[in-house]
Amino acid sequence: MKNKKLFSFLFLLGLGYFLAVQSLPAEEKEEEKLLQSMHSISSHNLFDYVKELASDKYAGRLTGTEEYNASAEWVVSHFKKWGIAPALSQNSYLQAFPIPYTLVFKGCEVYLHLPSKGSAIKKYYQYESEFIPGSTSGSGEVTAEVIYVGYGATAPELGYDDYKGVDVKGKIILMEREAPVSPDKDPELFKKWRPYSFHQYKMENAVAHGAKGMLYNYGPISNPNNSYDKGFIYSHVGSAVVSDVFSGTGRKHKNVVAKIKKTLKPQSFATGKTFTIKNITEHHPEGVGYNVIGILEGSDPVLKEEVIILGGHLDHLGRCYEIMPGASDNASAVSVIMGIAEAMSKCPIKPRRSVMFLCFGAEEQGIVGSGYYLEHPVVPLEKTLAFVNIDGVGCGDKLEALAAKNYPEFWKFIEKANQKYIHRVVNPGYFANIARPRLDAARFMWKDVPSISFSAYGSRSYYHITKDDVDMITPEIMQDLAQLLFIATLDMANQDSLDFRK
Repeated sequence: MKNKKLFSFLFLLGLGYFLAVQSLPAEEKEEEKLLQSMHSISSHNLFDYVKELASDKYAGRLTGTEEYNASAEWVVSHFKKWGIAPALSQNSYLQAFPIPYTLVFKGCEVYLHLPSKGSAIKKYYQYESEFIPGSTSGSGEVTAEVIYVGYGATAPELGYDDYKGVDVKGKIILMEREAPVSPDKDPELFKKWRPYSFHQYKMENAVAHGAKGMLYNYGPISNPNNSYDKGFIYSHVGSAVVSDVFSGTGRKHKNVVAKIKKTLKPQSFATGKTFTIKNITEHHPEGVGYNVIGILEGSDPVLKEEVIILGGHLDHLGRCYEIMPGASDNASAVSVIMGIAEAMSKCPIKPRRSVMFLCFGAEEQGIVGSGYYLEHPVVPLEKTLAFVNIDGVGCGDKLEALAAKNYPEFWKFIEKANQKYIHRVVNPGYFANIARPRLDAARFMWKDVPSISFSAYGSRSYYHITKDDVDMITPEIMQDLAQLLFIATLDMANQDSLDFRK
């Protein structure tokens, strides 16, 4: 009897809701449908997606590996289930491109040789907190004196050469990352230094000068964005190693770096310290990676030729030598894209323009996947009206919209949706985009595609280390961003005209 009464109550409640909706004016009915679809995006589902992508089965999703391919197929399976169509010819979601990759195995070491009464004591450094193996290091072992070479640049047109006056042949070098000038403080001067800021240049220049190993003052974090040379062994190190290299030399590291930046003159010297770097790696020059591309075709026979892209990179760092899960960077973004894709595919309000869902490979290996897409676009770039890039949105309670100030008309759609429905702190920023590319959006902007990049902040997070795992994830921020972008994207897709390039 109770069940019958409950059924009757629920039936009448549902009937009442149906009749109430039917009596609403047409505009309010549309908004009601929109809100129902928006609220179907659940933080629980998004968190489950992150847990899946950051799980050990995908081994950190290094592009080129079988584990990365499996993660791409997992995303494809959901696109198929939701009716998101394959964007490529032959009914394929996967856009292939060449990408060499290197596997890193346990047994990697960095240690200092300390003289002691005619012998030597080995001081070993701790994995991750004090060193991380170079993700594209050659395999082997090198023991040699360490030579400090500043930023590792040979720039005759700037009257600068970090290798002048020091002999690094057969030695290990200690090198700084980036360049001694800032793109923010002096953009025009930085442009002259920009070619010397790339990891690839620094390593290749070291090899050209005969160095056999490198302690790269970079974190220590993992990073597969570099060249490969089978005879060059390197690891990323932090302050503990750098401090030991400088100890007893009569120099302080921070003062030396400050002097280089102030004078733009090299401060290279032989440290007298002997180190050993040992890495066990396996290089795969034959690697093939994939972008995952699905599309929801627009309903308007003319406007469907134009597209709005929602994108983010699927890949992370793989093993180095422990698994780097990449929960926030960037499983969180792919999860947001998937949440929007499902909601939009099921929404009764269809976009008039086409919406593309694009998960890039090899962002971590030099922004390669997005670069390949831009050279082989599915939709002509002149018909690509906007690119929403999502990167690192899993940790925090606030959002940043990088390059929103570059494209104020684009930003208005985001701001309107947030103010009406979501009410999160979303800070718009300006993006000069003159440094080496660190985001997929950088390459899109260089191709004149209006792009805004979203990231989250406001709580502790970890970058390119093993601690970027599901324990750090804030599902609510992902839900709010997905709902925000769902509303804003539909709004943009349904405008009579849209031109952010003005």
